[in-house]
Amino acid sequence: MEVIPRPAPFGSATRTRALVLLQLLGSSYARELARLLGVSVSVAQKALASLERDDLVAAQAVGRTRVYRLNPRYFARGELEAYLRRLVAAFPDLDAAATRLRRRPRKAGKPL
Repeated sequence: MEVIPRPAPFGSATRTRALVLLQLLGSSYARELARLLGVSVSVAQKALASLERDDLVAAQAVGRTRVYRLNPRYFARGELEAYLRRLVAAFPDLDAAATRLRRRPRKAGKPL
């Protein structure tokens, strides 16, 4: 049996995978990230809170929802984005999940 190592350069696999998803999606919220990561909402919230404390992500309240994105004021934003784009290759499941995600509402009256 071959063991495939999973990179976790940002402290944990959940933190790393959340950053990769934010790079792919642009912005997201905890429940959506939890669903895509396959973890509970509380685990996703803890990972996002620690990334926010480290200034890697920024959150904005939209109604009652906190929307997260990569911090546009992070001092090494360009380098971080370049590194995350390279990390996408290590997580093909996240890339596939992000491309399947429907981000806009369905037209009223359109059949499923």
